[in-house]
Amino acid sequence: MSYKWERGDYHISTDANQLDVGVVHQFLASSYWARDLPLEVLQRSLKNSLIFGLYKENEQIGLARVITDYATFAYLADVFVLAPYRVQGLGK
Repeated sequence: MSYKWERGDYHISTDANQLDVGVVHQFLASSYWARDLPLEVLQRSLKNSLIFGLYKENEQIGLARVITDYATFAYLADVFVLAPYRVQGLGK
């Protein structure tokens, strides 16, 4: 089951089929914490996590990955908003 929240031209979705893995990998490759992360490892980590994709219309502009047991524990990881969309309150 996936969820979707909307605000103006923006929406957040947990639908993994909507993810642009290329955008996520490109951003993480430029980060200090996941610079050398192979694409295959990223794909496996996304598959095994709860993902909140942030989109402007249908373009992915951010992501938050939650590692969870879906019962009592959740760890927020890999949170980002692409630079042109920052300082607008989208990551709050």
